[in-house]
Amino acid sequence: MLVLLDQICQSAEGRAELLNHPGGLAIVSKKILRVSKVGSERAIKILHSISKFSSTPSVVQEMLSLGVVAKLCLVLQVDCGKMMKDPVTISTGITYDRENIEKWIFSAKNNTCPATKQSLTCIELTPNVTLRRFIQSWCTINESHGIERFPTPKPPVSKPQIIKLLKEAKSPKMQMKSLKRLRSIASENDANKRCMESAGAMEFLASIINNNNNLNEVFEEEEGFMSIKDEALSILYQLKLSEQGLKSLIVSGNGEFIESLTRVMQHGSYESRAYAVMLMKDMFEVSTPTLLLSLKLEFFTQVVQVLRDEISQKATKASLQVLVNACPFGRNRVKAAVEAGAIKVLVDLLLDSSEKRVCELMIILLDQLCQSAEGRAELLNHPGGLAIVSKKILRVSKVGSERAIKILHSISKFSSTPSVVQEMLSLGVVAKLCLVLQVDCGSKAKERAREILKFHAKAWRNSPCVPNNLSSSYPF
Repeated sequence: MLVLLDQICQSAEGRAELLNHPGGLAIVSKKILRVSKVGSERAIKILHSISKFSSTPSVVQEMLSLGVVAKLCLVLQVDCGKMMKDPVTISTGITYDRENIEKWIFSAKNNTCPATKQSLTCIELTPNVTLRRFIQSWCTINESHGIERFPTPKPPVSKPQIIKLLKEAKSPKMQMKSLKRLRSIASENDANKRCMESAGAMEFLASIINNNNNLNEVFEEEEGFMSIKDEALSILYQLKLSEQGLKSLIVSGNGEFIESLTRVMQHGSYESRAYAVMLMKDMFEVSTPTLLLSLKLEFFTQVVQVLRDEISQKATKASLQVLVNACPFGRNRVKAAVEAGAIKVLVDLLLDSSEKRVCELMIILLDQLCQSAEGRAELLNHPGGLAIVSKKILRVSKVGSERAIKILHSISKFSSTPSVVQEMLSLGVVAKLCLVLQVDCGSKAKERAREILKFHAKAWRNSPCVPNNLSSSYPF
């Protein structure tokens, strides 16, 4: 309402109507600092317009008597949207609001003080109780002006508390309750997540997931039933583990944890399968080729199945990123992904997908798989394979176009037959490649497009399938 009122008050008629209303100025002033930062800004903007263009002695006197002047003076004393609610001091001696500094350190992964740029010797956030009490007192004093006193924040969880909870969770009778409590603690803030990781929560939760005996143990939730394994997996993903923690999961038990996640993808609920592949995505992003040597065919089969089932947008994107990270390091992995049916699934998804980042990932993965003879054969066997690859050129992104052209280059160089060459012509692939030569899509892409056209110049040059306006672009 304030946004709309501000727009209306940009006209003389709007300001006149507001001033004619007995409660007009009063309600605009009252809403400052009581709605939102945007609301306060718009309310002040309305008063500014009136003061600048519609002020008369009576209007000026009314603003004084209604407390508008007092409210404007109060605005000068506060930052309308940035009042500290939980001030904490870091090792450099600078105080920040807990929420903001935690995002800086844990989410953005910075290890310096934002103000001084000094390296943080330790990640310890000490509550500034004196400052917090002062701010709360100021809020109480100014309550009549619409300033609400915020409640005293809960103290962050401590390492001994987490260790105690983990001990309780080892008891079958207490396990369900303890897991619920751990989930609640992890959801509060990033500092709690790091505290849980340092206290050994990661290893404990991983042991539950690795334990096949508790696969069918369930407990009742408000929305249904959830197995202990499912709950442990959701908490583990929610922790957003550090790079070191993720690497330790990969190597733990000589690849045992990856095998456990593979079983979850095979037998778990849709939600747990999504958590499993999203956790794998985080693990693979920090992994090295040597850490992924033990991946088996079943792993690729289950990741491709998650991709095929389209559980959620996040799960689909995570599945693609897992395969993109796993396939480049060895021909056997590419072959395993092809055998798992990845090519057919990717082409089918590309035919229906319009989200550019997802399409780009699919094309990147297709390119990796088409570096093998098996991958190229599967793509050519799909009725829509060549057509969708050609269609996505110049429609997704620069990277997507480069990779799609690279796929066509691999097929033209290593898997072309008379029927394939004719199919590329009839599907408009040749026309698209001629178009690539005329637009700005990267020198490497143009070079590959030109090479493809040269490979089959005799078959394509004089074909009526090449539009007249593109024939001049043909490289011969």
